[in-house]
Amino acid sequence: MKNILFLFISIHTGINLSAQADSVWLFAYFKNNGQDGLHFASSTDGLKWTALRNDSSFLRPAVSKDKLMRDPCIIRGQDGKFHMVWTVSWNERGIGYASSSDLVHWSEQQFIPVMMHEDSARNCWAPEITRDRKKKQYMIYWATTIRGKYPADPAVENGYNHRMYYVTTKDFTSFSKTKLLYDKGFNVIDASILQAGKKYVMFLKDETRYPPQKNIRVAFSKKLNRGFSAPSAPITGNYWAEGPTALYKDGQWIVYFDKYRDHKYGAVKSADLVNWTDISGQISIPAGLRHGTIFRVSKTEFDDMVRLAN
Repeated sequence: MKNILFLFISIHTGINLSAQADSVWLFAYFKNNGQDGLHFASSTDGLKWTALRNDSSFLRPAVSKDKLMRDPCIIRGQDGKFHMVWTVSWNERGIGYASSSDLVHWSEQQFIPVMMHEDSARNCWAPEITRDRKKKQYMIYWATTIRGKYPADPAVENGYNHRMYYVTTKDFTSFSKTKLLYDKGFNVIDASILQAGKKYVMFLKDETRYPPQKNIRVAFSKKLNRGFSAPSAPITGNYWAEGPTALYKDGQWIVYFDKYRDHKYGAVKSADLVNWTDISGQISIPAGLRHGTIFRVSKTEFDDMVRLAN
């Protein structure tokens, strides 16, 4: 199991943990409506999180008419840099992008027009990046509603009926054509894909309002950009949950999510991605933390980040 742990974290973060056992977890997140930008919290055990920089912003949003930075997703790239995408607005047809070598100083922010070719696209929500190591490229994916594409009751959820879409890129400068990633006949948002051995696992939110779901489920595929299964039964409980992000530690998957109606966070864990146990009572996070992603850095990188940020 230890070898699987090292494999997973090396794939997800680019760190060789067999030589870097003193690494630190980072949680990138936003607060309120995302108007003040990027926040970070750190953890050494994956359960207890402490806000950095007195919970002030590390990067303020600068693109789109709304200038929001919601749902930040950060991964380490094959170039050693950290690459971030985020939701720039409630109703734009593109997403935000920036990169950094130290998580404190960031490149000029860019607007990536991933759905501009669809005049009826209403939004681009909660983008994430997953690295495709075999193809030496990245897949960026997000949720969009396209008016008239899928049946929707305008009186329910403001007529939103999302599906997951994606593009691929090798350099975050040129991008493939946008394609459909996940459609199983229901309203879906907040997908987050990680590699688990020889397969990919997608954590997703079933956004169905009637009958109400609003829960987190799991799907699997042998390919990153296609073939994901029908979703599992819910892995979360009798509450509304969204924004899943996962880590793998000591043989256990831990999935964090926002119990957004209850204004608090929850977590479940599993050794096999099938049977789940609620551990919400074991976690501690900064007040007001919203949807984001968890990734890992070396202790040296973390110390440098803290020094530069203060």
